[in-house]
Amino acid sequence: MENQSHVTEIILLGLSQNANIQKMAFIIFLVFYLANVGGSLFIVVTIICTPSLLGSPMYFFLAFLSLLDPTSPTLGSPVYFFLTYLSIADSCFSTTTAPKLIVDNLSHKNTISFDECMIQVFALHFFGCMEILVLVLMAYDRFVAICKPLHYSVIMNQRVCAILILLAWVGSFLHSIAQIILILSVPFCGPNVIDHYFCDLPPLLRLGCMDTYVLNLLVVFNSGAVCSVGFVLLMISYTIILHSLRNHSAEGKRKALSTCSSHIIVVLIFFGPCIFIYTRPPTTFSLDKLVSVFYTIITPFLNPLIYTLRNAEVKNAMKKLCSTRVTSGDK
Repeated sequence: MENQSHVTEIILLGLSQNANIQKMAFIIFLVFYLANVGGSLFIVVTIICTPSLLGSPMYFFLAFLSLLDPTSPTLGSPVYFFLTYLSIADSCFSTTTAPKLIVDNLSHKNTISFDECMIQVFALHFFGCMEILVLVLMAYDRFVAICKPLHYSVIMNQRVCAILILLAWVGSFLHSIAQIILILSVPFCGPNVIDHYFCDLPPLLRLGCMDTYVLNLLVVFNSGAVCSVGFVLLMISYTIILHSLRNHSAEGKRKALSTCSSHIIVVLIFFGPCIFIYTRPPTTFSLDKLVSVFYTIITPFLNPLIYTLRNAEVKNAMKKLCSTRVTSGDK
């Protein structure tokens, strides 16, 4: 509370001060954001409304009941269960930064209150960590499916999937709380201008009225470790998967490679910028804002495209859902 008595609002300089660039950015990021949210919601609705993908549609909403009740609705394919949560995390993660960026491109003075800034930090790291953990779970699911196909239904049963998602929620919450505790320990007495388009720990720590070197190291050990460990685990799992494909049939190799390649594309685009931002000493580069655009806006936009265009089952389910809606509309 003492911090807020000194600095009550933060001024965001945004991506650019050029009026023409701002107008262009407004259109581009508005399209990206609407496509991301619309595509993610379409994936969620498709999977929930397609029993062959998710099993019982009510399982998604009652998933954690399987922790207590073994007779709860049966889970279909776990990969689609995880994909549903990934789509939700994508849209929420993008929503933490994109709407503010879009509006600010048309504003003359881009400000955010201190409380809103803290909420943005919490939401950014919560849904960002959630996306990382769900990507790891999806990689583990593919590892079991490809490397241990005979034991897949036993290992990835509905109770295990519910526990894994629950752990992802808890882990994301603990990670975000740690970020808030860290930033609230810093006194902010001015200035209140950050050269960024959203509130995040590295630019905020540069405003602190104290030596924040140790706190920057904590950011590296916290956020940097989450990004780096997640990336390493994913690379190890996909390396093992690709190595195990040598004993599969040509058709099996094709399907597995199609699935894994789409996941690897997401991993590289998402984790590369994250590692660049959160695993280095407290220094500022001119590319920081541009790099941040990749993991806050572009990657969430690409996920729906990658997971639908490279997945025949999801595409077929979407076509059936659309044709059903059109048919019912004609009636």
